[in-house]
Amino acid sequence: MSSAARERASWKTTLGRLRDYDPIPLELAVPASPGPSLDSGLRFAIATPSFNQADYLDRAIDSVVGQNYPNLQYWVQDGASTDHTSEVLTRWAEQGVDYESAPDEGQADAINKGLNRVEGEIMAWLNSDDLLLPGSLRAVAEVFSQRPDVDVVYGHRILIDEDGRDVGRWIMPHHEDGILTWADYIPQETMFWRRSLWDQVGGALDTSFNFALDWDLILRFRDVGATFYRIPRFLGAFRVHEEQKTSAEMASLGAQEMAKLRSRAAGRPVEQAEASQKTKPYLAKASIYSSLWKQGLVNYGPH
Repeated sequence: MSSAARERASWKTTLGRLRDYDPIPLELAVPASPGPSLDSGLRFAIATPSFNQADYLDRAIDSVVGQNYPNLQYWVQDGASTDHTSEVLTRWAEQGVDYESAPDEGQADAINKGLNRVEGEIMAWLNSDDLLLPGSLRAVAEVFSQRPDVDVVYGHRILIDEDGRDVGRWIMPHHEDGILTWADYIPQETMFWRRSLWDQVGGALDTSFNFALDWDLILRFRDVGATFYRIPRFLGAFRVHEEQKTSAEMASLGAQEMAKLRSRAAGRPVEQAEASQKTKPYLAKASIYSSLWKQGLVNYGPH
């Protein structure tokens, strides 16, 4: 558990913000090897989309393979990168990581292609610049094994910079279906779902979305009555860097896509001011959880 992060963290929630404090080393403790457990029967199907992200891809793959989970099928779908991605993929292929490098029609298309190549009851994608935190797959498997009523699992997020240093935290309140109409705060890199649910909503991401593809999927999950569960644990790390989808053009496109989804979910046009007002109670709860963590009253692992 990082005392440095607690000392730097704001008392207020940082949900929606991509930096909270100056960079500090990311301190993670690798969980002890567990004995026999319920997770041995659940198979994970995970895909990573990538395009010219060689500098981060190696660490993303390592964070998945390093889970040492015994029942995992993992696929990297590269969009014919022109950097040194091929060297990274060749090296990992020697350790059993499967991949394809071919042109695609964008992130959603690459994810769809990747997820079509893997088998398993529990599905997820991890972007090439993000990380899974140690022990996350076992923690997720335990929930799915013990809670057959749960369809989607997600957890807390650590924000990291281009050098992998800790720059912030998203500590999530208990799940609320209603908040999804107004905003998507679910950290995508921490989200896992059952294949049966994926098949129920069509078995593919909507490739018309370039920015809010995960929110669209989450709303489709909610529309068919999926049960969401937030694990009180840091499961993933979201990398903040200049090359990600934060340019002015993407921010504009992202705002358009989010407005479209918000209006679709509400069944009417929704102004940003109304959405901001609707999210205030949820963010207030997030502030309480953040304060409890900062005071050391709760431990969200794995550090």
